[in-house]
Amino acid sequence: MAKKKNSTSATKPTSDYSPTTLKDLLSGEILEQLKAQVDEMKTEEKKKKEEEELQKVEARKQEQKKLDNNFEHLLENSNLDWHKYK
Repeated sequence: MAKKKNSTSATKPTSDYSPTTLKDLLSGEILEQLKAQVDEMKTEEKKKKEEEELQKVEARKQEQKKLDNNFEHLLENSNLDWHKYK
């Protein structure tokens, strides 16, 4: 017995009605302003992320500098194999 293929293509009724979108309702000038505002917000966010990254790097450098001046930290993390230097 051969299986019959069920057609699953749903036919949508075609009509002249198309839903109105917000883009259709807004004027071109307002759309341009909104797009410019979106671009500006993206660049501000990118700058903010870069500044945060720079602050993190600077904080790491300051912490490392602080630890390098701490004798206890240097002693704990030093290689205590003095045989190499004899």
